[in-house]
Amino acid sequence: MRALQYKAYGGPEVLEWGEAPDPHAGPGQIRVAVRAASVNPIDWKAISGVMSGGKPKEGTGFVGYDAAGVVDEGVTGVSVGDEVFGRGSGTQAEYAVLDAWAAKPPSIDWAVAAAAGVAGETSERTLRLLDVDAGDSLFVDGGAGGVGAVAVQMALARGTKVIASASEANHDYLRELGATPVVYGQGLAERVRAAAGGPVDAVLDVAGKTPIEELISLVAEPSQVVTIANYTAGQAGARVTGGGADSRPMEALALTADLLAQNELVIKVQTFPFDRAAEAYRITQSGHVRGKLVLVP
Repeated sequence: MRALQYKAYGGPEVLEWGEAPDPHAGPGQIRVAVRAASVNPIDWKAISGVMSGGKPKEGTGFVGYDAAGVVDEGVTGVSVGDEVFGRGSGTQAEYAVLDAWAAKPPSIDWAVAAAAGVAGETSERTLRLLDVDAGDSLFVDGGAGGVGAVAVQMALARGTKVIASASEANHDYLRELGATPVVYGQGLAERVRAAAGGPVDAVLDVAGKTPIEELISLVAEPSQVVTIANYTAGQAGARVTGGGADSRPMEALALTADLLAQNELVIKVQTFPFDRAAEAYRITQSGHVRGKLVLVP
């Protein structure tokens, strides 16, 4: 099969769309013929080497953490030919193995389903940790990107009032989703308080750019700030989550599928063929993506 891969750390130029070994499903996994796979920030961080601890690249690296496709090897509960989306590894390829999945709603496009795996699981996890519910107020710092926009909509589906930061160019988009937009940058906390009419019940930090002390000033307790992007925030009492024991992927993907099917979750996507993946990676590195970037065969 062919897969997106890299043999040295660097920018998007190190990516190659070339031959790779066929993956096979192990216990508790399924394999899919990939119809679409999304690009997430962790992908470009992997190819850049920032997570390597300074060690040189050894062997070939493969990228991608979510995809949508047709099952062709599976476990109990799925059948060959089923259409699914979910999370796995090395998913930016013609075939990929998924560790967690849900049935793709028939009405949902392949590219949209592919964009829902990482963003849906991350959003469900962080909102569950924050325990936001109907009548609560939530500030999402970075609300127009892939994870942020999904988290905004999941929170709104719970009946939560949502304020979200973005550049002014994305404010109409946030209003379309149902959130109250504010501009990020200096003076952010004051703008959030003005929009909320005071403090908020919880903060979800998706972007990792606002000083954690400023975000903590918006809530009653530091633990009511959860971040997926500021790895030093725990020193100030906020909570950092990257998955692990916090994650309930099958449950999260089932919820995501339900929200997609009910049109309570809409994901904007921009698609690129696999052999133009470097273009998508350059855009996602800019940090100014609206919705998700998706690769298709």
